[in-house]
Amino acid sequence: MLRLSPCRAGGRAQEPDGAVGGTSMRAGLGQALRGLLLLSARSCSCSGAGRRRRLGQPLPRCSWLSTMAQCSTEQRGRPHSPEYRLYFKNAEGKYISPFHDIPLFAGSKEDKEVPAKRSKTNGSEVVFNMVVEVPRWSNAKMEIATKEPLNPIKQDIKRGKLRYVANIFPHKGYIWNYGALPQTWEDPHHKDKDTGCCGDNDPIDVCEIGTKVHYPGEIIQVKVLGVMALIDEGETDWKIIAINVDDPEAQKIHDIDDVKKHKPGYLEATAEWFRLYKVPDDKPENQFAFNGEFKDKDFAVGIIKSTHEYWKALLHKKADRGAIECMNILVHDSPFRCSEEDARLIVQSAPPPASGDSVSAEGTVYFYSK
Repeated sequence: MLRLSPCRAGGRAQEPDGAVGGTSMRAGLGQALRGLLLLSARSCSCSGAGRRRRLGQPLPRCSWLSTMAQCSTEQRGRPHSPEYRLYFKNAEGKYISPFHDIPLFAGSKEDKEVPAKRSKTNGSEVVFNMVVEVPRWSNAKMEIATKEPLNPIKQDIKRGKLRYVANIFPHKGYIWNYGALPQTWEDPHHKDKDTGCCGDNDPIDVCEIGTKVHYPGEIIQVKVLGVMALIDEGETDWKIIAINVDDPEAQKIHDIDDVKKHKPGYLEATAEWFRLYKVPDDKPENQFAFNGEFKDKDFAVGIIKSTHEYWKALLHKKADRGAIECMNILVHDSPFRCSEEDARLIVQSAPPPASGDSVSAEGTVYFYSK
């Protein structure tokens, strides 16, 4: 049975300023696991809208959400299996690609403008859409399947095994809500002038540092705070630091220096996590450009806009796409645009939804750095 429910309708895990784990970890992890198990579509809407209506409070941010942000997801296959897929639908019930059909910039007045010609600002801050792939404190390495039609979310596989990130002591799983910015692409044929390395062939990654635990497939609106440049096996892998505009802490965090002030230790923990997270798989420590320094908001926005231009070239056959799947429904002038029926047949050909275990045996062991 298909059930629609608000993506953000679950309980909220709060944590004290600067906390990366802490006493709220168990509650937050429980929320994340319940989110992974939902076998229904989730309808994305304004966070807390119903609650604010009941309290008679205004809904200042609802107007930011375009019809495109009112999406739902449809599960196929069983969680924690190679067949698991999470497909996306827009408000009109059309299957869409989260990579190509969800606008990068939040709040464009006309959804027909894909890519959006106007970006929404929160004061002086540009607001972006983020596709959540991995809830904070979970271990399954979920990602947009860039090489599959419609680019559903799936669990990554390496050497024939499902991937789970290790617990890097003292943290549990991912220490932020992790995901990607749609309509961006780190071009593997472009050598970055600052890092000296080419892109990693993926949408640009986002670490959302707010107080709430989000769910796979949720579309949230974020403001960018800064960025770090991970060098992962010789490739540039930008990591955007951002916060949900609806988060209680968003009113006091506007740039990377505010993160240092209000969440002391979080950026250091982030750098440590990315440095070590592949070591349990017998790989060397990751390296960083800029000596591991986090760059500020303006630098980060510049990186995002450049990856958006690379994506445009990708969708219009002006770049070598390799194995990247560019099928889309809404990019009106793209040669890769397909029909609604073609998209529907792709989803119908996937395995039917099935229930799965709430917790995998993976993700229960801690890694201790020497």
